[in-house]
Amino acid sequence: MGIFSRMGDIINSNLNSMIDKAENPEKIARLIIQEMEDTLVEVRTDAARNIAERKELARKAEAYKERAAEWAKKAEIALNKDREDLARGALQAKQQAENMSEVVLSEIDVLDEAVAKADADLSKLQTKLDEARAKHKALMMRGTVAKSQIKMRTAMTDNRVGDALARYERMERKVDELEAHVEAFDLGAGESLESQFAELEANDAIDAELEALKASLNKSVKKVTKMASK
Repeated sequence: MGIFSRMGDIINSNLNSMIDKAENPEKIARLIIQEMEDTLVEVRTDAARNIAERKELARKAEAYKERAAEWAKKAEIALNKDREDLARGALQAKQQAENMSEVVLSEIDVLDEAVAKADADLSKLQTKLDEARAKHKALMMRGTVAKSQIKMRTAMTDNRVGDALARYERMERKVDELEAHVEAFDLGAGESLESQFAELEANDAIDAELEALKASLNKSVKKVTKMASK
């Protein structure tokens, strides 16, 4: 016997409440889904059997009706032949066939009712199954997220992570020290090659400007002297 003893227990149960209150909701949801799927298969199998039986009974009922009609014709023939005894026997056989037809029709009504009830129950059970599947999927997603968060937080609080970061900082400090030693070698070493070339270029510019200034002054002196001689 599973979680539910009969389909009515499933249909009338509050699945969400049952799952939420369980110690292992994901496991309970999985078991409920399995129970529902098994129940659906059983109910559909019974319904299919009832439908097949109804078809067979319908054929029997039709056969009894045809037999009753045949006995009715035979009764007429017997009366036409002045055989009232045969006509009476034919009418009795006709009545028996009609009675059997009614019995079969009543059995068909019972099967129709059973199939209709199974159809309604299957619809309700399918709705419950969809709810359980949705709940199970949500639980699985929540579980996956929770596990990921636990894994991340465990990694963040792991001493090995802190040790690794500390070793990285120590390595970074050693690299800074090495770079500082390299820079220290350049201190007091005089002008660099680049600075010397820059100084030469600056001197050339000053010399050129100086020569231009001298030429301008000489030109001005010559002009004044020429004007004075006149």
